[in-house]
Amino acid sequence: MVSSGVPQGSVLGPVLFLIFINDLDSALVSMILKFADDTKVLRKANSDKDREIIQHDLHRVLNWSYMWHMPCNTIKCVVMHLGARNAQHTYVMESRPLEVVTEEKDLGVTVCNNLKSARQRQLAYAKSSAALSLISRTISFKSASVHPTEANQILIGLT
Repeated sequence: MVSSGVPQGSVLGPVLFLIFINDLDSALVSMILKFADDTKVLRKANSDKDREIIQHDLHRVLNWSYMWHMPCNTIKCVVMHLGARNAQHTYVMESRPLEVVTEEKDLGVTVCNNLKSARQRQLAYAKSSAALSLISRTISFKSASVHPTEANQILIGLT
């Protein structure tokens, strides 16, 4: 029996969840991005009024989540300030200041507050180097006389 939300592990689950949260942004002034159970509130914060709007929208998101019995995990909520002249305002959810981060992983891509891709490239390089290192440690016999196509067949046989 499901008392709130949608059934887990079903094909219809994601569709029902999207229908369920469809009205989340109806009362918000800021732009909102939704993907599965991940929600982002976005807005330029050039003035104190803009920062008040963002804070008010965060309260609206919390109120919506309480109304529909889907409380936000505010411990996982973070703020990323973009721009060199950003005032770095402190935002609050459930009387708790949100943690400020300089980078965040989103759908497998690391986004930095300077919007440069250097950190993403660094992480991709480290991951591929680790995989290559694992492959080189796994293959114990390496002969210079092995033809590249034979080496590929050996690697395919290992997987």
